[in-house]
Amino acid sequence: MQKNFLTPAEIAEATINTGVKKANLSALQMILLGFFAGTFIAFGANADIIIMQTFKNIDVGLMKFLGAAVFPVGLMLVVIAGAELFTGNNLMTLALFDKKITLMQLLKNWLLVYIGNFLGSVFLAYMVSASGLLTGPAADTAMNIARAKLSLDFASAFLRGIGCNMLVVLAVWLATSAQDVISKILSCWFPIMLFVLSGFEHSIANMFFLPVARFLGLQVSWGKIWLENLLPVTFGNIVGGAFIVPAVYYLCYILPERRKDFTGPRAT
Repeated sequence: MQKNFLTPAEIAEATINTGVKKANLSALQMILLGFFAGTFIAFGANADIIIMQTFKNIDVGLMKFLGAAVFPVGLMLVVIAGAELFTGNNLMTLALFDKKITLMQLLKNWLLVYIGNFLGSVFLAYMVSASGLLTGPAADTAMNIARAKLSLDFASAFLRGIGCNMLVVLAVWLATSAQDVISKILSCWFPIMLFVLSGFEHSIANMFFLPVARFLGLQVSWGKIWLENLLPVTFGNIVGGAFIVPAVYYLCYILPERRKDFTGPRAT
């Protein structure tokens, strides 16, 4: 019988191998695929705004759920179509812990992919605002989302970033386990829906939400966008996605196997 999923230990090994491949992409690949990922996440974020605009005066819980229901298409596109997402690439620390990549390789990937994500997100933010797709209630919703995100203090943004990327990398983790497209879609949908519904903060999504509000007329500087949201959220995303989840899985699934390989079989 064909096996259609990987076990947690197999996922960990597959994630390490993926981390090595990501670390060896060219700089151009990192930026271009990062641009795509930023655009893909922005597609989901834009859909979130569109679907929520008419429900905010009916039921807040339903409004949040419907927005959360469409947002995951961004990660589905990243995972299945192929792109480089900074928050998902936080899992590359698993390969670093296993000494399969260097710290410089990791940081190079993160930096170039992050830049690509920002460019892709801002590109779509400008495109939808300049083309008149966000008007009336949709524009009001976009403005309100941005105001709420910019009202967070550093600690709140940081902590919400941790919770967000624990769920994002777990979505990637589950999608790695899945061996068919439908399973990968469901693997992406549930954790991402949960993070959006919970109100956690995703740095790459915010690269769309905040600039699009600025392009629509919100009086906010780029410095304020970075200092009061993107940076604390990014730091939180790194803690949740690069340390908490990978560290636990490395300690539980990879390290015991490496120690076993090092010590060799015991004599009987």
